Amino acid sequence: QVQLVESGGGLVQAGGSPRLSCVASGSTFSVNTMGWSRQAPGKQRESVAHIRSGGSTNYADSVKGRFTISRDNAKNTVYLQMNNLKPEDTAVYYCWMNWGSSWGQGTQVTISS
Repeated sequence: QVQLVESGGGLVQAGGSPRLSCVASGSTFSVNTMGWSRQAPGKQRESVAHIRSGGSTNYADSVKGRFTISRDNAKNTVYLQMNNLKPEDTAVYYCWMNWGSSWGQGTQVTISS
């Protein structure tokens, strides 16, 4: 059974640079595509970024150039470095594995202006 546990959210000032982490267990982490999605209040969940097993990455246009996804296979961990945060980045951020076959519980990120 796959378990994904996110951390690193909280209240951040606009322009801040927090890093989210997601630790995976119960699966062969290194072979899976990992990703982050987010859901803002009253909006649908949207994809933010993903990273394939080989290390290639993709980003939503709204975060391109500001967010960086990375992975450490030795630690079974995927990261989301967020820079230059804006109030519209406020959302619950979810980690996923294997194109959404497994999801974390989410971590709230709130940006204050």
